[in-house]
Amino acid sequence: MAYMSDSTGTNSRLGEYFGFDEHGTDLKTELLAGMTTFLTMSYIIIVNPAILSEAIQIEGYSQQEVFQMIAIATILASAVAILVMAFHANRPFGLAPGMGLNAYFAFTVVILLGVPWQTALAAVFVEGVIFMGLTYFGARRYIIELFPAPVKFAVGAGIGLFLLLLGLIEMNVIVQYEATMVQLNDVATDPVALVALAGLAFTFVLYARDITGAIIIGIITTAIAGWALTLGGVVDRGVLAPAELASPQYDITPLAGAFLDGFGQIDPATFVLIVFTFFFVDFFDTAGTLIGVSQFGGFLDEDGDLPEIEKPLMADAIGTTFGAMVGTSTVTTFIESSTGIEEGGRTGMTALTVGVLFLLSLVAVPLIAAIPQYASYLALVVVGIIMLQGVTDIDWEDPAWLISGGLTITVMPLTASIANGLAAGIISYPIIKATMGETDDIHPGQWVLAAAFVLYYYVSAGGVISGT
Repeated sequence: MAYMSDSTGTNSRLGEYFGFDEHGTDLKTELLAGMTTFLTMSYIIIVNPAILSEAIQIEGYSQQEVFQMIAIATILASAVAILVMAFHANRPFGLAPGMGLNAYFAFTVVILLGVPWQTALAAVFVEGVIFMGLTYFGARRYIIELFPAPVKFAVGAGIGLFLLLLGLIEMNVIVQYEATMVQLNDVATDPVALVALAGLAFTFVLYARDITGAIIIGIITTAIAGWALTLGGVVDRGVLAPAELASPQYDITPLAGAFLDGFGQIDPATFVLIVFTFFFVDFFDTAGTLIGVSQFGGFLDEDGDLPEIEKPLMADAIGTTFGAMVGTSTVTTFIESSTGIEEGGRTGMTALTVGVLFLLSLVAVPLIAAIPQYASYLALVVVGIIMLQGVTDIDWEDPAWLISGGLTITVMPLTASIANGLAAGIISYPIIKATMGETDDIHPGQWVLAAAFVLYYYVSAGGVISGT
């Protein structure tokens, strides 16, 4: 009886703190919702280090050891941001280093533009600090509410197509081809593509049957299949499984704090432009994802805005700043939070559950490092397709929605840039509206946003970044 009394008392205290009655929920529902959200977004513990380890190389450490360091940084940054979301914002959203933003960090900034990874982390840190300031004074909320409605509702689908394309390429399903740029690989002769496609099909079946944790189950099952074929002698080591396993690596000191070394590696003007670039990409991607999650949860008001949006925005700002300090890319709200919301999660207790489960996953980091990349990248394809749901909220009969929303969605994957897609939508919206004679529907700030993007491309086209 004493146990039951204590349990009831704890439930009552948590219910009062998070406002269970106000939001029509209870502890059991919130815990289940938190576990559901964690299972659906836990793939980021595998995928984020898989992407960032392509760009982050530390002398004296193997790629698998660096992978483990980044996995730990991913977990810690996620946990910090989620705890802020739970206790400050009281929203049922999970946060982690964002998909798309990590790809931009690794493949565009570091690999393509040749910016040192320490400098890229420094830029993430600076824009995180800026975001905290802008959020505190309400500027981020004001700017986000200026987004044209079709862009708000299209950004999720655009990011989805970008992730979908990237995932299929990394799974060897799509390959480069000079005549058409890309084409279907000869998957019948490529063991990586064959196993990856089998794992992808299995994951889709799980998802279609509404199996909780379908993505993480798919990743693990695909990895086990690859290891089994390797150990069984069907394929050589290094094809479907790592050639060798790294020892457990819990020391992240070579990664944590490395952002401090990035401040002096390039000239100040170039660094400012890199921060500016990260600022644009992060600002609009984070806003789009948060709006997308809130859209799924029914938290948006009649104008498509999230009440008190500055509170969840502060969570991702703090998470981004801390994440850069420990060695990972921008932290943002995850679209997979919608799965927990569908289970009834309505308060910060859902987020708190997600954060605790992230911390508990630290013990599994050595095993996570043994998962082949093609297995982890199938998550990009699944998540990318799920994010296409947002297109149903676009009014395709309205030319302004059709053009700005359509450009937002298509330009992202075709240019491998989230910022480019947002720019296309934001610049085109006031122009099309004005052409239609509906200037009264255009907020002056939307012209300012469009002009800011034009200025951004004018500056970046000067080659300042590419000259580093």
